[in-house]
Amino acid sequence: MHDTPADAAIAPPSPWIGRRLLGLVYDLFVAVALWFVVAVPFVLVDVAMSGDVRHNIGPFSLLQWLLWLACWAVTGLYATASWRRGGQTLGARPWRLRVVPLDGPAPTRAAVWRRYAVATLSLLAAGLGFWWAWIDRDRLTWHDRAAGTRVVRLPKGS
Repeated sequence: MHDTPADAAIAPPSPWIGRRLLGLVYDLFVAVALWFVVAVPFVLVDVAMSGDVRHNIGPFSLLQWLLWLACWAVTGLYATASWRRGGQTLGARPWRLRVVPLDGPAPTRAAVWRRYAVATLSLLAAGLGFWWAWIDRDRLTWHDRAAGTRVVRLPKGS
């Protein structure tokens, strides 16, 4: 389906990738706060197991891998819940960015988790999926395409 000039006038503009990355930086602060909270029980278990407060969770320990998984999961819960409830994370709000489905009223639970998983892989690949938006004709990232969503920039005052 091709956009007609009337459809293009109605659709909010796609944001520049820099705005999206700045929103991601803002969300990093929220994620780090969540990670601190999630880490507390892991540190307490580590102290109980080792008997030493100065002991660090080892780089190849099961506890460390579980901590990474818990941090990834809690960040995913934050992001996916935000996208399902209004389409905005805390980092997206000041930049007036909103995740919207390409079709339908709201992204499905499966779509937002697929978006989060592909965005994670994109970040692990040096952000290639984000940089892809610079050459994509619709300014969509890999995770936008995978989830059937797009990010729009809201008008001022919304």
